This record gives sequence, C-alpha cells and structure tokens, in this order.
Amino acid sequence: MAVSLVPSHPLSPQLPLPKPRILCSKPICFSFSYLKPIEIKPFRTQLAKNPAQFYKKFLVQVGRTESDRNEFLVGEDSAEFDLSKQKILSWVYFMGVLGVVLYVLNVAWIDNSTGFGKPFIDAVSTISDSPEVVMLILIFIFGIFHSGLASLRDIGEKLIGERAFRVLFAGTAVPLALSTVVYFINHRYDGVQLWQLQGVPALHELVWFSNFISFLFLYPSTFNLLEVAAVEKPKMHLWETGIMRITRHPQMVGQVIWCMAHTVWIGNSVAVAASVGLIAHHLFGVWNGDRRLAIRYGEAFQVVKERTSVVPFAAILDGRQKLPKDYYKEFLRLPYLTITALTIGAYLAHPLMKAASFRLHW
Repeated sequence: MAVSLVPSHPLSPQLPLPKPRILCSKPICFSFSYLKPIEIKPFRTQLAKNPAQFYKKFLVQVGRTESDRNEFLVGEDSAEFDLSKQKILSWVYFMGVLGVVLYVLNVAWIDNSTGFGKPFIDAVSTISDSPEVVMLILIFIFGIFHSGLASLRDIGEKLIGERAFRVLFAGTAVPLALSTVVYFINHRYDGVQLWQLQGVPALHELVWFSNFISFLFLYPSTFNLLEVAAVEKPKMHLWETGIMRITRHPQMVGQVIWCMAHTVWIGNSVAVAASVGLIAHHLFGVWNGDRRLAIRYGEAFQVVKERTSVVPFAAILDGRQKLPKDYYKEFLRLPYLTITALTIGAYLAHPLMKAASFRLHW
C-alpha cells in the first residue's frame, strides 16, 4: 500500500553543447557560458512573466527552433543520485535518525503495552461493526492529516521551519498510515466475498507483476531520503523527467494499479472499500498537488503542466511530451534499482508482514 510522506540538469543530453558554467535560479537551472551574460533576477522575472516568450528568445540564442523547446527542462531531474556528492556523515546521521524514529514509533504507537496504536484502532472500531466502514474511516483520518498538513506546508514552514514541519508531518502521517496498513492486512478477508478468482491460471503472476510495476510509480520525492528524514532541508520539488514524463502524478497511478491488483486477487468487500478510499484520497491529491505547485512555482509549473499529463502516456500520445532517444537511462539509476530490490524483498517478506500484523491484534 504505497503512501507518500515525503540538481537539475538543464538541457537534454541530446543537445551537442559544450560543457558550460552553470548559473542556477530556483527551480530553473540553465547554462549560460555560451550566451551573453544574463543576471539571475531579470532572468527569473522574464520567465515568470511570460514563459512562452522567454523560451522562444532563449531557443534563438542557442541556435534552436520552437520544435526543440521540449528538450529544455523547467523542472528538476527526478531520481538523480550522484554518489560523488554524497557525504558519509549525512548518511550516518540518517541511520541514527532512522533508528531513533523506529524506536519512538515502537514505544509510542506499535507496542500494545505502551503505545497508542491499539487504543486508536479500538476507538475507531467502536464506530461500526463493519470492517468496510472502519477501513474507510481509517483512510479518511489518514487523508485529513496527510493532505491537510501538506496544504499547510507553506504556512507551517514559515512558522516553525522546514525541518520541524517535516518532523510534524511524518510524525503524524507515519503512525496513521501504519495503522491503516495493519488493519487492512488483519481484516483483508473479512466482509462479503464478491468473487473468487485466485484459481484462475496466470492470475497470480499478473497480480504480482502489477504490484511490482505500481512501486515504480512512486513520486520522485520519496527517493530523497535525506530530505524525508529532515537531515537535509526538505524542499517542494518540481520534477520533470523520468516517470514524470509518463504521468505528472505517478503516486496516484501506482496506487490505482496496486488497488486494482489486490481487489481482483482478494475479491471481497473490504478490499473494495480500501481501494475506493485510497483511490479517492489520491485523486484529491492530484488536484491538491497541482494547486500547491502552481502556488509555489507559478508559470514555471504551467510550462511543466503543459507538456505532461495526469493520465499515463496522454501527453506523449498527443505530442506534448517528446521522449529523449535515451529515455531508458532516466530509470537506470540507483533509486530505481533500490526500489526494485525492496519491492521483491517486500513480496518475499509477506509472510513476516502478516505474522507481525496478526500479533498486534489491531
């Protein structure tokens, strides 16, 4: 059940340009060593006022035409991981933070003798005897806090700072997400059986493959572990490459794939209720995510929105998004290799996940 908590390379590698000196203007980063000098402030103002006119002039300066516009990135290069830029101390700090978080999560939420996880589930369960209703309520509570705090991010970061707000966000969302996942695992075969397809030949393989693919649609910010853990200052990113070329909202698409696969396999009313709730939450996230990016990045986001789509492959099929010839290289990166290994590991660990959830009695 995927839950989202949590440097720009300016030109497509297709362009035969010399290695430039980089001048960056958040979130836009262009190379100007082969242009006459341009001050950052006027550059930013010109782009914000009229991105279409800016790109037209910019393309003329570098000897390109309007048809080349799609090769220039306004947003950031997603899933980029430069090993040479990593600091060992930052990752040591990350492991320390992770250990502390897991310890606190266990004591304050998971452990039934000390935590609030079981009382929370018990309290919600008193609302209705229907596992479908309880499932929907848990997803609704998670959605209120997750999307609500995300909507308050700009205000919250101004009041308490980026790192403190990330701790508040994760400290609220992670326990609620964990409770929802554990309840689903423990009650996935409750409710009314609507169909039984588990004996259909090759269905298990199709469901497994669908689940595997769904995790490749994780939102790229999930890969920024140092920001997720607030080791580095968290940022709201405007991604444009990789999975974003297929869909501007990969987390939603991945969740829909995950829900469809599990609902087909389990085939009962609890699975349907969980899928309806999760998909509804992510569809709201599509609207809310675009709204927040438009507020944060203005016309720069409008440029990205123009050449991407919510529906997978729609922008590619109608010509608004032109994939680079070496597009596959945008996925041959450490974060995606790591996700592949973790997804396979999670599948193999399903018996352990079921056993651990059962012992909690949530």
